Amino acid sequence: MITPNLIKRTDRNIIIKDNNIILNDNGTLPSFEKLLELKAQYPASHCIAERENAFSALELPDEAEVSGTKEIAFREYFFTHSEEDSYTAARAKTLLTWTKKMNFCPKCGSTLAYCKEESAKECPECSVQYFPKIEPCIIVLVKKEDKVLLVRHSYRNQDIFACIAGFIEAGESAEHAVYREVKEEVGITVRNIQYKGSQSWPFPDQLMLAYTADYDSGEFSLQKEEIAEAGWFSKENIPASPKPGSVAYRLIHNLF
Repeated sequence: MITPNLIKRTDRNIIIKDNNIILNDNGTLPSFEKLLELKAQYPASHCIAERENAFSALELPDEAEVSGTKEIAFREYFFTHSEEDSYTAARAKTLLTWTKKMNFCPKCGSTLAYCKEESAKECPECSVQYFPKIEPCIIVLVKKEDKVLLVRHSYRNQDIFACIAGFIEAGESAEHAVYREVKEEVGITVRNIQYKGSQSWPFPDQLMLAYTADYDSGEFSLQKEEIAEAGWFSKENIPASPKPGSVAYRLIHNLF
């Protein structure tokens, strides 16, 4: 059950600022007292607690200054901490975002209330329950002999080469989405689509399903609004690519 606007004493106190998580200098989570201090300092901050997962979470404004701590990107946190720690942090960020945005019933427009027994919201008029939203996505590393396909996305400000990725559309299987996204974005077809793993990516609510696939046929024909550049790269010649902590990094460096 989610408790809104309330923080409870737990061993896991998640403090978030933009896409960063606040940690003690030794890499541990802040104390409950630090959470209380920051909530008092920034009273407009959004906060929740979840009974089932025994954590409290606080989202600070971007201008907040937190002395005696350090900020690290969630990606780095996922890389340096355990799977259980990463799960809690990802869930806290997802729930903070969802509870802040999901305020009215899509069916009748009434103000939603928090459910008393589950981590969800409920319409007092329709009695419809709404659960935190997850957006399933695929990400795929395409292989051709001893090289892999990497692309530079048009919307990125950095010269980072990454895997092809995209949202799963209504009615699709994940494998169909892999085939479609590759065909749409770079014009080639793939075969031998193989599932490799998954990762929560709470920016704001994605679940990344990771795949590999083999090149089948075709020449590059780039979807310019999405892809600025594409190429085949050997393992010894990987360009600037996503950092550790991301599912893309694990695919590119064969860490599954």
